[in-house]
Amino acid sequence: MWGIIATWRMALEGIEKAEGMLKEGGDAGDAIEAAVREVEDFPFYKSVGYGGLPNEEMEVELDAAYMDGDTLDIGAVAAIKDFANPVSIARRLSKEQANNLLVGEGAEKFAHKEGFERKNMLTDRARIHYRNRKKEMVQSELKPYSGHDTVGMVCLDSKGKMTCATSTSGLFMKKKGRVGDSPISGSGFYVDSKVGGASATGLGEDVMKGCVSYEIVRLMAEGLHPQEACEKAVAHFDRELKERRGKAGDMSLIAMNNKGEWGVATNIEGFSFAVAVEGQKPAVYLTRQENGKCVHELATKEWMENYMKTRTAPLKEL
Repeated sequence: MWGIIATWRMALEGIEKAEGMLKEGGDAGDAIEAAVREVEDFPFYKSVGYGGLPNEEMEVELDAAYMDGDTLDIGAVAAIKDFANPVSIARRLSKEQANNLLVGEGAEKFAHKEGFERKNMLTDRARIHYRNRKKEMVQSELKPYSGHDTVGMVCLDSKGKMTCATSTSGLFMKKKGRVGDSPISGSGFYVDSKVGGASATGLGEDVMKGCVSYEIVRLMAEGLHPQEACEKAVAHFDRELKERRGKAGDMSLIAMNNKGEWGVATNIEGFSFAVAVEGQKPAVYLTRQENGKCVHELATKEWMENYMKTRTAPLKEL
């Protein structure tokens, strides 16, 4: 059995690429890196990689992580600028015995030394988004923070190896140097080949308060199906935050165990995810809540067409 699952529709093309590799007996590390890079390189996905939305100083700072479920090796970068594929830098860092999480200038120096591609990640489209939001904030008192859709993935290959990875540009117009949950082990991601893996997207400041990805893997280790584990962890922590703080930020988790079984839970409307397993072609699902449970439905052709049409539509400056 092999499989791969990812947050959001934007991961579909990457999932399709990984599927081809996994079908041929490819490595879970290679497959997940290729899948995430596909998302990072597409300029119309404004929350990851090239074309990602900038911070309040109009700089694109990226976070990414990689974890090997066989060895528990972890690599991560945070607030890195001007490098094309942070997930690949994170994977390279996972091979180091120390210095596995690098930030800012330190991450950039490492990437340069290792020969990774330098690239200005701020696109003209992202500049327009930034300038429009600045005007909207003045006119309508809108909050700056939006567009924090992390791509997070969990992968299983036919040899039983599991990996997970994340990549994001973080909150739109965040403070310079802000880091969310995505590069933080146990919060944005966690994987153990003996059990399974999980990854998160949403408001990192809240996801980090509960180490939700690790909690899902822990519940799977106790014998819960990934769907049960996701629903239990997300519902419990959503409730805790509301009881203690009066509100809970966006939180959506995906998971897969070492049998290729998967699960998804969310506390928002309109969450989408992509998945492919042996015997099932890559597909996009939408999740809705019904009687305390998360129900997944295949995205319609109309929804899929509208998704791409919306994201690639020409932008005009206000």
